Amino acid sequence: ALSVKAGLNLIPMTLRLTLFSQEVEDFVVEIKIDAEATFADLHRLILADCGYQEIDGQKFLLCDEDWRVEKQVCMRDVDARSEEDVYLMEHTVIGELMDDEGQRLAYVFDPEAKRFFLMELTENLFGQPEPKPRVSRHHGKAPLQSVQDEDEAAPAANAGGAESGESFYGEDGFEDEELDLEGFEISE
Repeated sequence: ALSVKAGLNLIPMTLRLTLFSQEVEDFVVEIKIDAEATFADLHRLILADCGYQEIDGQKFLLCDEDWRVEKQVCMRDVDARSEEDVYLMEHTVIGELMDDEGQRLAYVFDPEAKRFFLMELTENLFGQPEPKPRVSRHHGKAPLQSVQDEDEAAPAANAGGAESGESFYGEDGFEDEELDLEGFEISE
């Protein structure tokens, strides 16, 4: 006899993720992806939707409710400290690390300048299989991929961004320290 838990695993689950930028206020992307897809699938979808190139060092950072990094999902094996949890995009199924609505992560798209998108698992959709990852809603224009591109395109492209202290989705301000890119505080 199958256990209840084993039976639940047979029900297809689609994750609805919402991606937004701290640099471009009106840029929001909603993604639907099967829980059995890999982080590499999500990575490729974001790159394609934003018109970005793959750059060494792009990664996902799984965060707690205060945006402190708990785990990282990288393109390649990195020389991480042994106490850090590091996963590879190609081998890591999203549903293994994310299944709680409200769960947060960041996607580092410009590693050199430490620029990233913030993401949240906004809904688990049971029994609604998603054969391939897709963007279900896209609003606004993604920031240019690199700071050099932005400087060349328009010097004011980043005006009003995170460094100006502007309101961040109802917050009083977004502090870069809230997303601990360097310390990787791991909570157990």
